[in-house]
Amino acid sequence: MRFLPDAEQRAFARSLDAMLTSADTPAVVRAWGAGERAPGRALWSRLADAGVFALAVPEAYGGVGPLPVELAVACVESGRHAVPGPLVETVAAAVLLAGLDDPGPAGRLLPALASGGSVATLAFGDAYALDGEAAGVVLAVRGDELRAAPGHGPVRVSLDPSRRLTRPLPGGDLLAAGPDVIRACARALDWARLATAAQALGAGLTLLERTVAYVGRRTQFGVPVGSFQAVKHRLADARTALEFARPMLFGAALTMDPADVAAAKVLACEGAYATARTALQLHGAIGYTAEYDLSLWLTRARALRTAWGTPSECRARVIGGGRRP
Repeated sequence: MRFLPDAEQRAFARSLDAMLTSADTPAVVRAWGAGERAPGRALWSRLADAGVFALAVPEAYGGVGPLPVELAVACVESGRHAVPGPLVETVAAAVLLAGLDDPGPAGRLLPALASGGSVATLAFGDAYALDGEAAGVVLAVRGDELRAAPGHGPVRVSLDPSRRLTRPLPGGDLLAAGPDVIRACARALDWARLATAAQALGAGLTLLERTVAYVGRRTQFGVPVGSFQAVKHRLADARTALEFARPMLFGAALTMDPADVAAAKVLACEGAYATARTALQLHGAIGYTAEYDLSLWLTRARALRTAWGTPSECRARVIGGGRRP
């Protein structure tokens, strides 16, 4: 079993990294959080042209998937660059629609999701949906019913200002109902957790990289702060946490066992959160300022930690086992 990307997957990651580096994503994130959608939609189109959204869509509906390993590679890069928008939710919506017994909803909605022509968000029960006001498709699951919601309620800003939360309005077109909705939701949840774990790992890697560079420049007592033994230990702990999460993430993408995916989410999100705490401490007061780019990844790591399953919920899934029949 492989636990690291192969040469083709690494080339895919490099191409996404180059594209996102040139896109000035910090400016895109800030515009998205302020309600300015044009830069984010332009970036969304570039991701779609790179085939990111097609990875979760079967070939019958215009995609190239399902390819969970490649999706994990893409989501690590999106996390490294703090890409805004409901990327995880669009992936989960695509998996949910593809898993229904009735191919009608998938045939109507999936081609546009795969091509990037449409953005989707998704909420289970009374949960909030991410970026409902920016999504062309708002899916709501209540019980064993899946509906295309007619709109969304008031916007609530989360800890991460670029993650705008809404609740789908009740009613709307009934897309499917019955046991197949429950089964499809379980599979969609696994993909959402995998993508969230990958984004968290990417965010953690950027936090570590930026912090290493910062402590190498900042001096105290005439020497770089990074030369202090206590600082080295903190950074080594952060690096170890992230490197332990990496093979678990790609191992889970290979098996797509719910327990493996839940374990990957715990390791990646806890590793990113611990790295964020270290980055904040080592940056000092400047790390608290919203104007400093580090804050984009600090708040993202915190928000992803509880998205699509809290650490305790994911640990319970691991303890209880996971493989679906």
